[in-house]
Amino acid sequence: MIQITPQMRILVAVEAVDLRRGIDGLARVCQEVLQTDPFSGCLFVFRNRRATTLKILVYDSQGFWLCQKRLSRGRFRFWPESPSGVCQRLEAHELQVLLAAGNPAGAQAPAAWRRVSPGH
Repeated sequence: MIQITPQMRILVAVEAVDLRRGIDGLARVCQEVLQTDPFSGCLFVFRNRRATTLKILVYDSQGFWLCQKRLSRGRFRFWPESPSGVCQRLEAHELQVLLAAGNPAGAQAPAAWRRVSPGH
């Protein structure tokens, strides 16, 4: 099972990807396009050109997970942009909103880590 935690590094590929690719093809995209090790434990999110399907790739130290969500109606209206044009980092709560076909840019949540003051 994939556990999405607030500490997890989540990278979204900005450009559309041919989702006919399987695990090996998407791992190659991670290496060659995103310049990131697919074995790093990062969770990688990809979408197709029509913005109707997402695929998530993650390595859990035993093997790869590949998950897919295809909308039965409509499109993923939001997709992140990046100054580098390659990938954008998302927080765990933003990924949950994205998977629900929402706009994570407006999602608010407390910081994933905050200093706890003694006596409070």
